Amino acid sequence: MSKLLEGLNPEQLQAVTHDNGPLLIVAGAGTGKTTVITRRIAWLIEQKMAQPEEILALTFTDKAAGEMEARVEEYLPLGSYDLWISTFHSFCERILKQHGIDMGLSNDYQLLDKTRQWVFMFRNFDKFELDYYKPLGSPNKFIDALLDHFSKCKDELITPEDYINYAEEFQLNIKAPELPIDGGEDEDREVEKKRVEELAQAYATYQKLLLDNAYLDFGDLIHYCIQLFKKRPNILKYYQKQFKYLMIDEFQDTNVAQYELIKLLAGTEQ
Repeated sequence: MSKLLEGLNPEQLQAVTHDNGPLLIVAGAGTGKTTVITRRIAWLIEQKMAQPEEILALTFTDKAAGEMEARVEEYLPLGSYDLWISTFHSFCERILKQHGIDMGLSNDYQLLDKTRQWVFMFRNFDKFELDYYKPLGSPNKFIDALLDHFSKCKDELITPEDYINYAEEFQLNIKAPELPIDGGEDEDREVEKKRVEELAQAYATYQKLLLDNAYLDFGDLIHYCIQLFKKRPNILKYYQKQFKYLMIDEFQDTNVAQYELIKLLAGTEQ
């Protein structure tokens, strides 16, 4: 028996040596979920069921990804391995750095963290031409709220074009698709219409400013990676063929965009 299987309970052993098809592990904190994932990656490599680059493991924090990679390397013989163990955002950044040009993105884009994102919007605040949301004093609170709103839109795969279409339908008194905003009462519809339209235009302005300056924020990474895979199916097929095994740590924390990415990578045969 492989040393990788030593000390595992029957359920863990079954998970580590699972053959093909989907497998969901439901377990509480501290029950060895990460141990199962890391040993499974090492076991698949040891049993020559997959090469290191044919296994994709995604998690939610840089710390978790770093710990997973370190543990897998401890299980493997000394050597250099091309492991694909990362956060969703880091994975998408790696793909876009390689293929962004295939959908019109500059390969030398700069990624804005929270601080730089805030500063960028502060310096361009006058371009948003806000009225409903025009701050009476410092715009600080408004910037934070708008950035959070834009981030939520991207997490739910809502583009600026989707938002503008929603605003137009709202004006026509047509039932619009669900969006992460609260609808107003009938008597306040005129005010609500103005609010929705202003948010839609602000979102479109923000996204245009980012692209004009060759910037991306973290929400863009997953969004554009999904768009790349949908617009360039040959690239998607390449990675579907490369990754024989796909593992998601803390799957219950995925949002709409992350889940869509997983479904695309898994394909229809998984």
